Amino acid sequence: MAGHRGPRRDTRGIVDAPGLFARVRFRRRAPAPELRPFLEHYWLIDWDLDRPYASRLVPHPSVNLVFQRHPGCADEAAGYAEVAGIGLELFTQSLAGRGRVCGVQFRPGGFRPFAPGAPVSRWTGRRLAAAGVFEPPAPPAAVLDPEAEDERVAALDAYLLAVGPEPDPRAERAMALVDLVRTDRTILRVDALARAEGVSPRSLQRLFAAYVGVGPKWVVLRYRIHEALERAAAGPDVDWAALAADLGYSDQAHLVRDFTATLGIPPTALTPR
Repeated sequence: MAGHRGPRRDTRGIVDAPGLFARVRFRRRAPAPELRPFLEHYWLIDWDLDRPYASRLVPHPSVNLVFQRHPGCADEAAGYAEVAGIGLELFTQSLAGRGRVCGVQFRPGGFRPFAPGAPVSRWTGRRLAAAGVFEPPAPPAAVLDPEAEDERVAALDAYLLAVGPEPDPRAERAMALVDLVRTDRTILRVDALARAEGVSPRSLQRLFAAYVGVGPKWVVLRYRIHEALERAAAGPDVDWAALAADLGYSDQAHLVRDFTATLGIPPTALTPR
């Protein structure tokens, strides 16, 4: 199993991170050591707003387990737990009043050991009650009720350890391959990744569908879009031609087309002015 990194400190994927962080308390926490091979981190958000705010996110190629209590959720009093499969489009969430979310971000490839009965692609683009995915059912109140942050983290640990990830060498392989795509910027094409792994592109497609939830081409594109988004958010003076070349695109127009097709808006719409 590849070594585990601590919780990420970047804001990659968050649109207007300064605006979000000015309105909510956002933290990332590490899970119990036994869970770290499978999870990126826990993410905790609390807010108390005078006026609604729409947060926007370019999702990572990760499944999330989300415990939430806020106006408009399925059961505001008791809380609600849902599995959020990989989001294929820009995700927008309206935050209003007082709310709390405790989320689990699985590593790409790390969700299947907790729910081995179906390919991860079954959940892609879907959000559904966690009780229909996990046994035993997820307990929203146990996670959301504690005021102490450490107690919420402990409740998440206890629940996921009770579900118990099943060892799966193919899940480990999928996680390692996605890590390679994320960290090696020379991996720009699926056939290059397949050659590096010594398998056919078709075999790679099957592995990713079963354990990641999307194809390897989609993962490559999403990480490139995340980088383009981060650059776009940094300031108005983006050299898009140079960025396109840096990300392995043949020209600027190709990058802009991919960005717009993925998010539904051109990169200039997210650039500060």
